Amino acid sequence: MDAIDNNANEPPIPPADLNGPPIPPADPNGPPIPPTDAHGRTIPPIDAPSPPGTAAAPPQRTGLAALSPRYQVAGALAMALIAVTACVHAGMLFLHVAPSNTMTKQHGQVVDDWVYPEFEQNWKLFAPNPMQQNIAVQARAEIRTDDGTTRTTGWYDLSARDGAAIDGNLLPSHTQQNELRRAWDFYVGAHDAQNRPRGLRGELSERYIRRIVVMRVEREESMGRGATIERVQVRSRTTNVTAPEWSDEKVNTKPVLRQLSWWSVTSDDMPLGKAQGSEGDAR
Repeated sequence: MDAIDNNANEPPIPPADLNGPPIPPADPNGPPIPPTDAHGRTIPPIDAPSPPGTAAAPPQRTGLAALSPRYQVAGALAMALIAVTACVHAGMLFLHVAPSNTMTKQHGQVVDDWVYPEFEQNWKLFAPNPMQQNIAVQARAEIRTDDGTTRTTGWYDLSARDGAAIDGNLLPSHTQQNELRRAWDFYVGAHDAQNRPRGLRGELSERYIRRIVVMRVEREESMGRGATIERVQVRSRTTNVTAPEWSDEKVNTKPVLRQLSWWSVTSDDMPLGKAQGSEGDAR
């Protein structure tokens, strides 16, 4: 015969808490048993209401509402100013790139003063017939040596030097990419076909590109002690891009030169340190 288990019909012994009374077994059909701590006290749920007589914690304020009233007013004014500035900026850019209309005819100067030179828009990439030319800016200088003699340098291809500095450079500088190119675009846009300036912007573009040329020539030319640049001359060499092999378009690839007159160099065209040194030597 099999052994008889005398404890088979007895209820299981509930597990005992070493630090408190024994925990009764859970009844699957009864209410849930609330959790208790080590001393047998019931632990209230997290979302349970606060006991009577206890004030509820105020909700946590974030953002602008967390500031004092004075700073809330200052923050609201700053946000309003930013919003107004953004709307004005978007409107100015729209008028700048939009076709000629009544607004641009009456207030074109205001729009240009807002846009140039920091926010100028260039849509040549999206034009129906984008630019298909290679433009190289070249310069030479007339240098007076310490003994009073004068010599003229050869033509320096400044655009080619910028291109060589960019080629293979993963992070080319803004100066290498845009300084000379934008300076020449600025000059061409502010002068007519006979190189006559159109107002103050034409004179400004001349001074701008003249200073760039002076710095570039000093970088390339071995000046020697006491030598100074007396005059500089700039020219552009424009070559049309050849048509692809599958195209029947006939393109004239003969370079076209646009040579400017000689410009005299003054102390204002030299870097600040050298200009001050020249003024000191003159005194």
